[in-house]
Amino acid sequence: MSVTEIEFQARRAEDAPAAGIEGRSQWRLTWQRLRGDKVAVASAVVIVIIAGLAIAAPAFAALTGHGPTQQFPNTGISATGVPVGPGKQFWLGADELGRDLFVRILYGARISLLVGVVTTVIGTVAGLAIGMMAGYYGGWIDTVLSRLTDAVLAFPYIILGLALAVVLGPSLPVVIGVISFFAWSGIARVVRGQTLSIKEKEYIEAARSVGAGPWRVMFIDIMPNLMGPVLATLSIPAAIIFEATLSFLGLACSRRRRAGATCWLGRRATTAWPGGTWCSRPWRC
Repeated sequence: MSVTEIEFQARRAEDAPAAGIEGRSQWRLTWQRLRGDKVAVASAVVIVIIAGLAIAAPAFAALTGHGPTQQFPNTGISATGVPVGPGKQFWLGADELGRDLFVRILYGARISLLVGVVTTVIGTVAGLAIGMMAGYYGGWIDTVLSRLTDAVLAFPYIILGLALAVVLGPSLPVVIGVISFFAWSGIARVVRGQTLSIKEKEYIEAARSVGAGPWRVMFIDIMPNLMGPVLATLSIPAAIIFEATLSFLGLACSRRRRAGATCWLGRRATTAWPGGTWCSRPWRC
């Protein structure tokens, strides 16, 4: 390529209109990375299907004609007294009392998803607020909040759950309160460490130099950069397992929940069958 051609191309580049540079936010970049991850997309599809089935539990109950507590001793239990297996009438079979397991699983999933989502939202909001304040302000505020976080992490949750169940009685709000009390501490510790690192960045110093206050810096400049670590520590599955553990111990077995869709071990099904059998399935059905 001659010097004349190089000069001609350079002159054309100078005369061409400047192309607009499209800015992309942190949320858009995250969404693009998420769409490119096939495993994440497949997992999201499975989660949406499970949530959709749980929300549509009343529709499936109406479709099958089987309520969550409705017993079918003639069709749900065989002549030998054994629950029937999966089939056209009972899609996943029946339990010892002749109740439809598929319908009961869907109604049980509604409670589990409710507990998991509500406690995770509460824990995330509290963990973000406490972690950012501890990491940004430092000093005695960091010391107090960090020691509070350590105390919560070290506290045995089963003892707290048992104590609250004795004082307040076993109920779903007690379970949500116990799980929420422990859900924020892990998020707060991660957020504090990230905040300590981010607050030393140049763009944070630039925001302070133009007069941005502490709250604006924390929630406008720092918090968007915490979404990655926070999303990685979301504990909806852990909250559901936590709730199942407390229910297994009898901390959430109120009359309303037993009537809804909970199967428990070591308790007689007196509300459904006064002379009933022991439940042989320790999992939720």
